[in-house]
Amino acid sequence: MPFFDILRLALRNLREAKLRATLTSMGVIVGVAVIVTMVSFGLGLQRNLLSRFKALDLFNEMTVFGKSFAGAFNFDRPPGRRNQGNDSRRSQTEETLTRVLDDAAIADIGKIPGVAYIEPTVWFVVQLRSNGHTFGHQVAGANVPNSSSHFKEFDAGQMISSPSADEAVVTEDFVRTAGFASAGDAVGKTIEFLTTGSAQTDKSNQNTTTDDKEPPNFFGLPLSEEDFEQKDSQVVAERTFHIAGVLKEAKPDGGPGPTRGLMPYADVYIPVATARQWSIEHQGEQSRVIMALARESGAIGNGESPGYASAIVRVTDPIKLTEVRQRLKQMGLGSFSIVDQMEQIRTVFLIIDAVLGLLGGISLLVASFGIANTMIMSILERTREIGIMKAIGAEDREIKLIFFFEAAVIGFTGGVIGSLAAWGIDGISNRLAYRFILKPQGASFVDFFHLPAYLWLGAIAFALIVSILAALYPAARAARIDPVRALRHD
Repeated sequence: MPFFDILRLALRNLREAKLRATLTSMGVIVGVAVIVTMVSFGLGLQRNLLSRFKALDLFNEMTVFGKSFAGAFNFDRPPGRRNQGNDSRRSQTEETLTRVLDDAAIADIGKIPGVAYIEPTVWFVVQLRSNGHTFGHQVAGANVPNSSSHFKEFDAGQMISSPSADEAVVTEDFVRTAGFASAGDAVGKTIEFLTTGSAQTDKSNQNTTTDDKEPPNFFGLPLSEEDFEQKDSQVVAERTFHIAGVLKEAKPDGGPGPTRGLMPYADVYIPVATARQWSIEHQGEQSRVIMALARESGAIGNGESPGYASAIVRVTDPIKLTEVRQRLKQMGLGSFSIVDQMEQIRTVFLIIDAVLGLLGGISLLVASFGIANTMIMSILERTREIGIMKAIGAEDREIKLIFFFEAAVIGFTGGVIGSLAAWGIDGISNRLAYRFILKPQGASFVDFFHLPAYLWLGAIAFALIVSILAALYPAARAARIDPVRALRHD
């Protein structure tokens, strides 16, 4: 029997039982709609997360770190407080990291093919005075010029003009704290880094020797009230910077949000060389203790620089990331990138999509029982017809094909309508979420669902396969009908 004749016969049989075929198709439609809607929601979450990472410029950068002198000592701790997991990780890190991230290492990293630029991380907290307000804020160093996306959008002003300029770039949070009327009003104003007169005296006397015996102290703090009085002095503005620009907030609603790239968040950015000099000259007491222990243990020489805690490396292309990381490992340096977490993120979303798809698959499985039931009822009603067809020469294969075609039509129709229903549900859900959740909070529209072509095509194919499988038993039963007995059937 020709293909189109079998298809025409299957369609005629379905038309003769329109209500039953429609109800059976409804089960397939619901199952496909549930599968597509749930999986598209999982894919939408994954796409939104990855697009957010991409917008924050996290795929082109990595954090590089070298040997840490703070971890070069075995500080005695109570046995009960020892964490074996941390100890093992620390020992593995010490074996892997063999080089200090100093200026020489920074220069060598910049020569690696695929590295666009490298920016040492210098970060500290300092007391500031600006616009008549005194407050503490985070300060970080920045390369000048700087190609990072972190410094691409300014609310007012521009980037620092030169590496040696006494200029700073601030955030809108700094503008609000300092009491400026607007970002434009802050441009050109000054920021004073405050210290005490005693701090300046201590700094000037660091490289001088004296025969006088130092008074008793505890980690640099005087033990007598007289020593406290000697330490007290007037607050002075040791360094003054002019505000060159105000960075634009990352979030559209004006609130605090994540910054672009891996550069540490700060409210004030100054040239990295200036920031490095300030952090060394105004080192805290604990930092001095760690450095002294490092020199005593031989982990750092008397004339050796402690280096930077970390640095941000930007590659020309995300494809170069793996190659650059291998070169860093050969240099005795470590690195971290958001790409390290991508495999785990993909695994999590794969599990989520599988669970959502399984829930929808249960609905389609229930629908398959309806298809099998419809086919069996059709056999009982058409037993005499099947007997006549076999009596005039129809083969068992052709009888099976008729039932397979009927099931395929039900599955294909249900898959197409179910995919369209899922598309409509996705659109309505997006608009309801925006209307009642996002818009009242001042957020922009977000597409929570992602419906790629392979998803709805796969759902239609899956519905088609399930329907054909559901017709296996009815088709085999119809093919086994004895034509003689079928002709006697009422």
